[in-house]
Amino acid sequence: MSNRKKSFVSSLLLLSATAGLAQSTDQTVTIPQGSSIRLQANSVNATSYQWFRNGDVIDQATQSSYTVFLAGKYTVVSYNTEGCSSDISPPVIVTVGTGTPRSADVMVTKHSEFRAVTLKDAFEYTIQVKNNGVDAATMVKVQDVLPAELTFQELATPTLGLAHYNTVSRTVFWEMPKLDNGQTADLKIKVIATQPGVIRNTATVIANETDPNPNNNSSSDSKSITGIIIPNVFTPNGDGRNDTFEIPGLEYYEANEITIVNRWGSTVYYKKGYKNEWNGSDLNEGTYFYLLKVKSANDKWEVYKGYITLIRAFKK
Repeated sequence: MSNRKKSFVSSLLLLSATAGLAQSTDQTVTIPQGSSIRLQANSVNATSYQWFRNGDVIDQATQSSYTVFLAGKYTVVSYNTEGCSSDISPPVIVTVGTGTPRSADVMVTKHSEFRAVTLKDAFEYTIQVKNNGVDAATMVKVQDVLPAELTFQELATPTLGLAHYNTVSRTVFWEMPKLDNGQTADLKIKVIATQPGVIRNTATVIANETDPNPNNNSSSDSKSITGIIIPNVFTPNGDGRNDTFEIPGLEYYEANEITIVNRWGSTVYYKKGYKNEWNGSDLNEGTYFYLLKVKSANDKWEVYKGYITLIRAFKK
């Protein structure tokens, strides 16, 4: 392995900058504030790479080229197909020149699906980031810490940049190297609610440039999760099983009312503060219709409609 390690080496090439590139023979370059430069690993027989800034690993920087926005000493190590590494490359020292600070108004919005969501029902959040100007935004970073009431399912591929989820901190990290003036990017997150009620979730965004409007750097969503599961049949035959119209999850909603009507539209049962006690007393077998109202944690009434079939002769 040690002999093969010497069989290929890494060096760095300065390829491009967005403006004002000034290169010297000792691999030092100065870029204007808010600008960038692309570094290229010049390696033979390499299949993978790892970039470093000031000796520290750069997360997810594993391609043959890397775009630099920040000052620092940049190096790279190359790996061949057998996993042998080259020596670390000579450094390229990047400095950022002085001048008028660049400005970018990055804005984030977050919203959940508009449909009604019940307990254990998977749903999606959409995070959108936009640069309202004046300059391009660089090193754009979005964070979203999921609350305890949510279980993470998956991340869709963002329309720009890279995103990943940290299971320890329960945080979604989304990074974009650059977002031009007027440009937008989207990311979808799929989750499952584990508790009923209103779940509040906030996403934040920052960039490398001065932001003239920090008030739009965060966005919160409030999602009402219904913990109700309504069955469509019950069997009040006195066997001690399923003898009442029981609605699991209704205990989470103290303020509720239920109306049961027959096929001719006549009310056969009505109760405020229903506690799963209706047994269809004195009613014939058949299909009945219910109208259930519950008051959610945000003091809004939610309405559920459907049918329930009463069967007395059911035997398990």
